Amino acid sequence: MKIKFLGGVETVTGSMYLIRTNRQNILLECGLYQGKRKESYHRNRKLPLDIRRLSAVILSHAHIDHSGNLPSLIKHGYDGAIYATHATVDLCGAMLPDSGRIHEADVAYANKKRARQNKALFEPLYTEKDALKTLNHFVGVGYNRTIELARDVRLTFLDAGHILGSAMVLLETVEKGGPRRLLFTGDLGQPNLPIVRDPTPLPPVDYLMIESTYGDREHPVVRETQHVLGEIVNKVAGRGGRIVIPAFAVGRTQDIVYDLHQLTHAGEIPDIPIYVDSPLAVNVTEIFRLHPDCYDQETRDFIAESGNHDPFGFYRLRYVRSVEESKSLNEARGPLIIISASGMAEAGRVQHHLKHAITDPRNAVLITGWQAPHTLGRRLADKARGRYEDTQLYARIFGEEFPVNAEVYTLYGYSAHADRQHLLDWAAPGVEHVQRAFVVHGDPEPADALAEGLRGMGYPRVEVPLRDEKFTLK
Repeated sequence: MKIKFLGGVETVTGSMYLIRTNRQNILLECGLYQGKRKESYHRNRKLPLDIRRLSAVILSHAHIDHSGNLPSLIKHGYDGAIYATHATVDLCGAMLPDSGRIHEADVAYANKKRARQNKALFEPLYTEKDALKTLNHFVGVGYNRTIELARDVRLTFLDAGHILGSAMVLLETVEKGGPRRLLFTGDLGQPNLPIVRDPTPLPPVDYLMIESTYGDREHPVVRETQHVLGEIVNKVAGRGGRIVIPAFAVGRTQDIVYDLHQLTHAGEIPDIPIYVDSPLAVNVTEIFRLHPDCYDQETRDFIAESGNHDPFGFYRLRYVRSVEESKSLNEARGPLIIISASGMAEAGRVQHHLKHAITDPRNAVLITGWQAPHTLGRRLADKARGRYEDTQLYARIFGEEFPVNAEVYTLYGYSAHADRQHLLDWAAPGVEHVQRAFVVHGDPEPADALAEGLRGMGYPRVEVPLRDEKFTLK
């Protein structure tokens, strides 16, 4: 068995790993690389593998940094199956066409300017049509159902507890020297999150690929996060302000809605309007409703206790689809909450809401997850940490500069990733059987920190791969 690390190393984006076993070439993940625009442009367009030799593609979950370049794979000639859980297949049915529309819109906007300058026009990475074609290649597989990918190569999905449908990938092979078991965690969820189940315990395996997004830090307790959310809502609503929450359409939006539902049901926050303003989030929430099979026991109990069979719908919550209604929110008076994409405040309707909210000190912006460098979300998060105490922060939105006078909060308990201690606790049983571990999907500092933690627990061989590095597993 051989592994080549094509992406999702030295960073948390662009996940892509090539496994060669028994003359089969299996691709784990095909994610979009997200970073500086010029680098992203070139890395996403040049797929670093021979597509003609691929036997199968396996997807751990639907987030775009794991799934977002699958349409390019199909566009350039891959004609085989893409294996994923049933919920992941459904989520990709919403997310990949949306991604294609975004690529088309971004290129159309850029090409207007380039046409005026008589410059060569760009082509979108892929289109909505390419994304729709990709959906024909998905094969849904249930959790804990072992299927044969090829002779002596078997696949099993285990619940990763990250987002709806997220899975660890267990590959079992028989090669010279006997059977081999490799587990790729995908993105591992933190325990006790609302809605989804906790991650499946680590089974006996020979080789482990483990994510390290938060390998050097710990999250607030999940229960405390809901309490802090309630305090922020009460404070801002009490002064007549609005709260704008940039949130990813998949997972983060549903977690926040669920907590606001619980707080409202318990009478712990004022009776104010709450809006989810993101067409993709609206579509994704419908998919969440279709998969109660993925809910944890806490969510099932809340549904029974509240008498509301929809954990993502209650009387103060409204889902916004139309552009007209979205625009009208900026003219609304009185306290309210707007949850809108994108999660890093770099595009989408949330930019319009921020433009109208951030100059007013009565208002607040709530950042609820990791923000990539060079994004507006990161600059807002840095303000919450006090980085701009002695200077005025300005946000550049639609080519204009706006002073950030609104209060900015960070609330990282909503992270769908396990933190350092969760990762180490989950990995602890592997000391008895894992021969070699590979730390992936993390910036250099968290990846190195997690690797040291694994070594300290007694893991015999721990690697932190570099991009394009290859390993032979014997």
